[in-house]
Amino acid sequence: MKKLDAIDLKILTILFNDADITNKELAAKINIAPSTCLERVKRLRQSGVIKKAYVDINFKTIGGNIEAIAAIKLQPYSEEIVNQLRDDLLLLPEIVSLYHMGGMYDYYIHMSVKDSEHLRKFVFDAITSRDEVQTVETSLIFEHSRSGVLPNFSEEN
Repeated sequence: MKKLDAIDLKILTILFNDADITNKELAAKINIAPSTCLERVKRLRQSGVIKKAYVDINFKTIGGNIEAIAAIKLQPYSEEIVNQLRDDLLLLPEIVSLYHMGGMYDYYIHMSVKDSEHLRKFVFDAITSRDEVQTVETSLIFEHSRSGVLPNFSEEN
């Protein structure tokens, strides 16, 4: 992909904050033709700059009354074990996000469950029951917020 220009960065900044904006509204905010805007967004997707767009769901409205993070340490540790855990966990509806990490823990998983008993059962059944899981630390999430500001990596800052 060629280097991103100022228009591409404006598109990304607006979409990062509101991926649900219509192409017509996006084009108007940047002051370019809707057809040009659509082509640029298409190019940003095809080149992998834009991977996906997500809906930010309030889990409480659908029964997910508790959100938690579980820090997981694996032993033994191998690429096969790491990948299998990832693949298995991503199939489960309780999993919101999964992070493969360097440092003390190998994975952090963000989950949403209906109540404390669901959390307890999920951690036992899906995580601690696995032979490769050495340690699990679960912490409750009181609030989860996402920045609407696109990180700026320009050399000028």
